[in-house]
Amino acid sequence: MRPFEQIVAEYGPMVLRVCRALLGAADADDAWSETFLSALRAYPGLPVDANVEAWLVTIAHRKAIDVHRATARRPVAVGRVPDRPSRAGRPEDWDGDLWDALAALPRKQREAVAYHHLAGLPYQEVAAITGGSTDAARRAAADGIKRLRTTYPRGEDDD
Repeated sequence: MRPFEQIVAEYGPMVLRVCRALLGAADADDAWSETFLSALRAYPGLPVDANVEAWLVTIAHRKAIDVHRATARRPVAVGRVPDRPSRAGRPEDWDGDLWDALAALPRKQREAVAYHHLAGLPYQEVAAITGGSTDAARRAAADGIKRLRTTYPRGEDDD
């Protein structure tokens, strides 16, 4: 087996892209760290012929679910209740960012786009992670990309 440091160096950027697509920039770094901490603990027991990339994306997927659950339960402490909600620092409120377009996608489409197009996993692996058929994963990714093409600015003339 390769040293774990090589695994982190090779797959770290891909896992970070997946975490950012699923969670936004605010929570992505923590999910990335948690993914590799969990992977480090489990790495010695990983079969030699295992697909490391798919294994890491599966761990990242589960960490993203954990973050979503924790965020939903966590109260937000404030010194004084604002007259109107602040939009500063929330990735879902960034104007013109890819996160806006990804966040608007239904969950299955967002996951399929992240796992296939950002992580580079084949549809069979995407289906195994998200729970469904290969055809359903392919359709969700295609629908997600189609929608992103209409909602995400290309950065050109935006005609």
